[in-house]
Parts: sequence; structure tokens; C-alpha cells
Amino acid sequence: MQSNLVARDDKLHVGIIMDGNGRWATRRGLSRVRGHEAGVETIRRIVEAAPKQGIGTLTLYAFSTDNWRRPKVEVAALMTLLRFYLSSEVQSLVENGVRLTVIGRRDRLPDGIASAIARAEAATADGGKLHLRIAVDYSARDAILNAAAKAAALTSLTREAFSQLVTGEAGLRDVDLIIRTSGEKRLSDFLLWEGAYAELHFTERMWPEFDAGDLAEALAAFHGRERRFGGLQAIMPDEVPSLSRA
Repeated sequence: MQSNLVARDDKLHVGIIMDGNGRWATRRGLSRVRGHEAGVETIRRIVEAAPKQGIGTLTLYAFSTDNWRRPKVEVAALMTLLRFYLSSEVQSLVENGVRLTVIGRRDRLPDGIASAIARAEAATADGGKLHLRIAVDYSARDAILNAAAKAAALTSLTREAFSQLVTGEAGLRDVDLIIRTSGEKRLSDFLLWEGAYAELHFTERMWPEFDAGDLAEALAAFHGRERRFGGLQAIMPDEVPSLSRA
């Protein structure tokens, strides 16, 4: 039996934890900032490849709530890259039919970024080829906690309604596959509600190295798995073992 939160379309929702930028750079004698810059190039590659590989929604983990604890210089560089991406990529997203939305808190972002996000979302609102969701100052546990606070005022509640409170969107497809690069094997507070039945794929490839071929490999592994959503496939009568008494 399939989860009632899974949409009926055949376009996948894939989430990616883009990990390993700093380590990729350090191993090459480069600054961690250079690694993040290389990671932006990878975003461009994967956004281009995703629709061709059957992905309708792509959620990228760019900056977690816990990332504020990183060195101030690195955080400032990440915010500069975010600002640059929002200003430089919008036209390309529009031309390629990509709708951009940003999830997570906006009130703690540096001046001007929240406005830039709103402008980018408005400019790309009609994109129908791919829904690109970027998680910035994002915590899945905080999203669930905030949804629970809002739900407390409701007299009745369904999973669908609560899902909309968590995600901020009606009818968002559950996550089918979560990919994490760099060899780490944890979710790190990413899409905990939406990814309840997601398949997980971990790769040793650092995010700046990740390409369309790696994405295809992850999707091939995904399509080779049997997704039962807590149920069982139908068992044919001749497959049922006989029970005999001694």
C-alpha cells in the first residue's frame, strides 16, 4: 500500500545533501571557499540534467540552520555565493523552464537576500519543467515544530494538511530518493517529514565532482529497488508455503 502523501505523477522528487565542498578543496590545496564556488558549478550541471532523467522536483540542501556555527568568513562567503546565484542564474532558470523556491528561514539572512529570493521566485514562477527547491537556513525538525504549533489551532488534521504546514506547499510530492555525497551516511536534519519513505543513496564522490553520470547511477539504483511503503507485494497462491503437521 502506497503512502497517501505520494503524488500520482511519475516525475520523481529527489533531494540532495551537497556535501564535501570544503574537503574537495582542501585536498587540492585550495581554500574552502573555492570548494563552495566549484559546488555552484555542480548545481548548474545537475539542474540541467535532472529533467532529462525523470526528475520533476529537486531539493538541494545548501545551508542548514546548524551551519551558522561555521567560521564567519566561510558563512559570509556562502551568503555571497547565494546572492550571486540568485542574480546570475534567474534568466537561465526562466529560459529552461525551472521554477525556483527557497525553503527555510529568511529573517536571519544578510540584508537584501530575502528580497532577492522573492524576486527570483516571482520571475521563475511559471517554470514547468523542473521545480528546484533550495534549502537555506533550513532545519527539518524546526519545520515540523513550526507546523505542529500551527496545527494546534486546528480542530481536525490530516496528513495532507500537516504536510502542507511543514512544506508550505499544497500537493508537494514526497521525496522518492535522497542522495548524499562525500561518503557521509546521515540525513543531517534534511527533509525528515517529506522523506519518510525515501530511498537513500550514499556516494563517496565529493559534491564538486558529482555529475550527470553520478545522478544517473543513483537513479538506476533507485529504480532497481522494491518500494513497498510498509506493505507487501501480492503473493500468488502457488507461492504460499504449505504447512504440514507432523
